[in-house]
Amino acid sequence: MTDDNKGIGVFSIECIDGRARAGELITVHGRVRTPVFMPVGTQGSVKSLCPEDLISIQTSIILGNTYHLYLRPGDNLLAEMGGLGRFMSWNRPILTDSGGFQVFSLSDLRKISDDGVEFSSHIDGSRHFFTPEKVVAIQNNIGSSIMMVLDECVPYGADFQYTSRSLKLTTDWASRSRNFYPPGAGNQLMFGIVQGGFFHELRKESAGQITDIPFDGYALGGLSVGESKEEMLDIMHYSIPLLPNEKPRYLMGVGKPMDILEGINAGIDMFDCVLPTRNARNGTLYTSLGQINIKRAQFKRDDSSLDPNCDCYTCQKFSRSYLRHLYMARELLAYSLNSIHNLRFFINLADRARQAIFDGRFSKFFREFKDIFASGGQ
Repeated sequence: MTDDNKGIGVFSIECIDGRARAGELITVHGRVRTPVFMPVGTQGSVKSLCPEDLISIQTSIILGNTYHLYLRPGDNLLAEMGGLGRFMSWNRPILTDSGGFQVFSLSDLRKISDDGVEFSSHIDGSRHFFTPEKVVAIQNNIGSSIMMVLDECVPYGADFQYTSRSLKLTTDWASRSRNFYPPGAGNQLMFGIVQGGFFHELRKESAGQITDIPFDGYALGGLSVGESKEEMLDIMHYSIPLLPNEKPRYLMGVGKPMDILEGINAGIDMFDCVLPTRNARNGTLYTSLGQINIKRAQFKRDDSSLDPNCDCYTCQKFSRSYLRHLYMARELLAYSLNSIHNLRFFINLADRARQAIFDGRFSKFFREFKDIFASGGQ
């Protein structure tokens, strides 16, 4: 690490309100203020948006996926092009998921061993083999700010015995990943992932093993895989106190607005989910007044702004009537405008939570937001 990059990896907690934290993480590509929501750009693009759109809604960090970027355009090409950030004209931080969730979701198309996982490409059926070390090497070529280690995401309903074996595999792969890219080896940060399914005993065991490895941050994996909200919240609240206070905490793939606030309330710092953009493409939009479905006939002659309390381009320029027209006509602009708004809502939600922590009123903010969304929206 050069003197110019001194401070990379430092995570500072600036304020605490209950268990909720406001902090800042320094990466090689810039600072990330937490709590933070990270839009998902799986294949080097947040669907239907360009980087300027992301900047306009105050995105500080995006997420890419190792599995998809490895298959196309290929990590070697990305390295030749100066890394993913330069390739897609994004000069802010990027976190890359290991691709483990995507590989393990292939089911019959993959085979797990102690060494790694063999799988068939969903694109052309070609065979590939991911080891923990190879996944780190791919992310090194991608040039992300934060790399995630390869882990096994066990399916919901897996029994104790299977989950215990998987946990040991995840720990071994995490250790191999860190040995391959030890602290100080470069400017990219590396996060470990706690697994253990829906068993408190195994979550505790996994947290103890993973936090013994000197990662730059720690994530909770294996949630939002089909469990009930009560099960998710139970594991989340149980697991968070098992993670170091001084490191950033990342809840992977959980992204409903209330779930994000529940996570912040429990002490989580980083979130990602495809929900905002996926729902935008399906016509489901989030507003300060509740959730709406823009397809509904009631908006056909509604000349009001989508959300009177939102500062995004969509809300400042267009009516609900026009947004409904675009969606019903299947105009591509509908996907862009809806995505701009939904992502701005999620990013702003995390920013407002951050400010509420500084103001010492996070609990009040949490309750007020819950009251609005508990009604089911408009």
